[in-house]
Amino acid sequence: MSSERSTPPLPSSFIVGDLYSSDELQRTLGVGNAGGVRLSLDVSGVPRRIAIMTAHTTARQASENPYHDRIEGRTLVYTGAGREGDQTLGGVNQRIPQQLAHPFPIYGFMLIGSRRDRAIGRKRWRFLGLLRYLRHYPELQVDVRLQQRRVWIFELQVLNHPTEVVVATDMVASASAIAEARNSEPDEASDREVVPASTNVQNVTKQDAAEIELVRGQLLRAAPERFEHIVRDVLKASGFEGVTVTQYSQDGGVDVNALAGPLMWPIRTLCVQLQAKRWLHTVGRREVAELRGSLQPHARGAVVTTSHYSRAAIAEACAAGKNPITLVDGFAFASLVHALKIAI
Repeated sequence: MSSERSTPPLPSSFIVGDLYSSDELQRTLGVGNAGGVRLSLDVSGVPRRIAIMTAHTTARQASENPYHDRIEGRTLVYTGAGREGDQTLGGVNQRIPQQLAHPFPIYGFMLIGSRRDRAIGRKRWRFLGLLRYLRHYPELQVDVRLQQRRVWIFELQVLNHPTEVVVATDMVASASAIAEARNSEPDEASDREVVPASTNVQNVTKQDAAEIELVRGQLLRAAPERFEHIVRDVLKASGFEGVTVTQYSQDGGVDVNALAGPLMWPIRTLCVQLQAKRWLHTVGRREVAELRGSLQPHARGAVVTTSHYSRAAIAEACAAGKNPITLVDGFAFASLVHALKIAI
């Protein structure tokens, strides 16, 4: 009798929420065994499938790195490959946006624990589901050594269906799921274009920019409810009166109300209603339109975020014939917090 252990069969499908080993991922999907973006290419060099590997972030890791990969709602915000120095949109990074032209499957997996934790076992990668590419853009971040570096950020939608992906037919499943998502939430090219936040603040030195980016990192670490109160504090310090925070609801409505103060005499007592987005991912056109629909008659609206705006969001904010919406991006708001010395 052979003393060799029998090798367990490889999975023929991946079920959302189930755990898998790195070996199962590599062999079943035909992708590489290392890196955050793992590829399987067809004979023409186009991705046959991609596995994106992210990790559950501990509280300590989050405090050290506010830019860590996050799932916000159903959007995965993923920092491209390359841990040190400036990243480039080359190598594996350039493959992800190719899903726009070729709806190949992108599998999302999250590491639930360290390899050193033997209690977890070999199956430590939780399947998140198939992913749909939304947008990518460059961003300046401050690393743990307080040095700025250029990275590439990818935003991907975690698709609701299918909940079980049969590998043999995953190309068909991916194309169908992406088409369904596009039909239910139509996007446009300008909503995939991001206006980097740092371009909106003028006359900022490199040293000041690094300090402001550190403040933005602190804002990203704040809880969403706390961020609303920080917005309140900035408004008070800027001369607004009657500033109140509404009950936290995450419903896309108004988060903070304020009245223009005496020093703003031409618009004194004008009601301003703000929506606070403590997001790492981009604010799009839909969020701007939703706020406009929530405003009281004759009120002015503003969206304040820790992230960026899409070009479509900016166009929507100043669309002709509509109540204009003021947009304050992450770098601009962090500049205010920094200048006014607001406690975070």
